[in-house]
Amino acid sequence: MKILNGSELAGFIKERQAHQVKGLNTKPKLLILRDSDNPVITKYVNLKIKYGQDIGVDVIDSCVKTSDNDLCSQLQEKILQANNDQTISGIILQLPLTDKTKTDELCNLIDSSKDVDGLGKNANYDSATATAINWLLAGYDIKLDNQKIAIVGRGKLVGAPLYKMFTESGYDVTLFHHGSDLTELIQYDIIITATGVPGLIASSMIKPGAVLVDAGTASEKGILKGDLADEVRTRTDLTAITPTTGGVGPLTITCLFDHVIQANTKL
Repeated sequence: MKILNGSELAGFIKERQAHQVKGLNTKPKLLILRDSDNPVITKYVNLKIKYGQDIGVDVIDSCVKTSDNDLCSQLQEKILQANNDQTISGIILQLPLTDKTKTDELCNLIDSSKDVDGLGKNANYDSATATAINWLLAGYDIKLDNQKIAIVGRGKLVGAPLYKMFTESGYDVTLFHHGSDLTELIQYDIIITATGVPGLIASSMIKPGAVLVDAGTASEKGILKGDLADEVRTRTDLTAITPTTGGVGPLTITCLFDHVIQANTKL
């Protein structure tokens, strides 16, 4: 059984990025905007800050914490300022926002050339997380042609953009969402899950030989958990599976910084 180790793949790309940044005339800068300091969000922000330091990219962490009435307007103001700041190469909103109904509005406000997460409707880049999953599967020679692919969760970060990407590539893909019958997953060869519901996917839902990519993250009693139940990881009859940590996340950050470097060259 293959372990889909995103950290290993990210390490090779990271070396190339550090070399690229050294050759640039101006230092890239990423602005992270968020309105929460919950453990999952803080973890990923800190990972991005550290990654930026390692390859020579400045990362600004801006946390807006105010009343609900002012939150959206303050984030809007910061996005507009950053759009016009020629020293900022890329802008991301660290999701989820406190008010999820504002996500599309705010993502679409980011200048398309600086939308390095690829979440706005006119972004110049594909979704960083969806691209990372593509890189991960390709890096471990997981073929998608003639496979039944299930995506569980239709969130803006993973499920929705990945479904669009796979559909446009002509793959046989089905999107499962809240209310779907997850017992039907046993019919699928490749399952990619990103719901943020710990332990949602049980072993009984997975057929022998399946490929499993767990991109879900949630905090349960202070411990970060994925969508796959613990029992799944005792299986020895699977083709491939992401590890508990170090699967999709590291490659998502790598892809994000690839976009930041590209955006910097166009300023």
